[in-house]
Amino acid sequence: MSKSKVYVAGVGMTKFVKPKGEIDYVDSGLEAAVKALIDAGINYDEVNQGIACYVYGDSTSGQRVFYQLGLTQIPIYNVNNNCSTGSTGLFMAKQLIEHGVSDCILVIGFEQMQRGSLKSVFSDRTNPLDRSIFLMANTRGMTTAPVAAQLFGNAGTEYCEKYGATADHLAHIAEINHRHSKSNPYSQSQKVYTLDEILKSPQIHGPLTKLQCCPTSDGAAAVVLCSQRFLDSHPHIKSQAIEIAGQCLATDSPSLFNKSAIELVGADMTRHAADQVYKEAGITADEIQVVELHDCFSANELVCIDALGLSKPGKAHELVETDQITYGGKYVINPSGGTRHLLFMIIPLQRGLISKGHPLGATGLAQASELVWQLRGWATNRQVPNCKYALQHNVGLGGAVVVTVYKRLDGCAVSSGMNSMEDGRKRLGYNPAVEARGITEEMTLKVQSKKYRSNWMMSKEGRSARL
Repeated sequence: MSKSKVYVAGVGMTKFVKPKGEIDYVDSGLEAAVKALIDAGINYDEVNQGIACYVYGDSTSGQRVFYQLGLTQIPIYNVNNNCSTGSTGLFMAKQLIEHGVSDCILVIGFEQMQRGSLKSVFSDRTNPLDRSIFLMANTRGMTTAPVAAQLFGNAGTEYCEKYGATADHLAHIAEINHRHSKSNPYSQSQKVYTLDEILKSPQIHGPLTKLQCCPTSDGAAAVVLCSQRFLDSHPHIKSQAIEIAGQCLATDSPSLFNKSAIELVGADMTRHAADQVYKEAGITADEIQVVELHDCFSANELVCIDALGLSKPGKAHELVETDQITYGGKYVINPSGGTRHLLFMIIPLQRGLISKGHPLGATGLAQASELVWQLRGWATNRQVPNCKYALQHNVGLGGAVVVTVYKRLDGCAVSSGMNSMEDGRKRLGYNPAVEARGITEEMTLKVQSKKYRSNWMMSKEGRSARL
């Protein structure tokens, strides 16, 4: 079957903040969507379908966000796939476009989270991770630490046992990501920690300390995807469009339950997805320059560097030790500061962790935004040199992983002094890669539907009529 190429035409996101109940998902979702549409230089009337990505929220929360842009009667899907929710929305949109079902899709990811550690919401039914937790308890035992910290901490312990990595390697990963987040204006905080501070922070489980885990966050991100036909009919997008060269959504294999702590956190599905994506994109891992990798805990980054083929099997810690995952090295991993978060924690944990943050539904789209800015050459304060290909990895236990390769249309690597791809910055009036601003009423009016805008939805009275 002939497939259309699929392009990222526009991206936008909000700053990630601590959950305090001060920002409603309705407002953060709108902000991200408006920025993405302005970045793409299009109006909501040109969007054929909408995909809303969130984990914590009532049914049809997506419609509540999208309706602010207009009631155009397009299909709107609500997606929940744990921490890979945002990337799952991207995967759905890509499939719809490449098979000719749609030409332009807006994907919005948002999350409004509770303060403190996350807990299972439903206590009257089977937890989808019950078999994984039971197996962990029977192979490595259970402690009073949060369950997710145990799952990923055990994976880190096993990697150290098998391949000779140490607690210092895991702490070094955290130190690098904290350092990177300082240059990302959308990060929950830009505070930098030393290796010693990370190692001496309270131990959570196994080799994981407090500063190798991450806070919950509120925030949103959005991406506009389009077909080749849409791109050809909108020449103003071509100078900044980024192609999705390969993408795979995968779930677990039977190795999930082979009593390996590494496999219990989905390493095999990451390997499978990465293999498929490299084949589709026609490249190898060695050709990647920049990576946004789902580092919910520093141990997961170590495991996934290996599973993504960025290192030889069992040698991920050697890349870390020789600074090959930061500026000046073979790859720059998580220039945004990473995602580290606390996932489905059943035991409360007090913490003051600093990083980019992880509003679950927005994370995959925020990763995409960062990589698009890098490939456009817009991330001037943290730009990865010579960008040509970018790799995205977004995983959720339970399980689902999405691995994506992005590439520039011109086939050239970003170089200093490159003056192309200016359109989006001119439309926004600033460079969104290095400056986090809100939206104005004028910006919102510009992208709202001209034919099907709801005066009630957007009136002062209507906007204040929340239950």
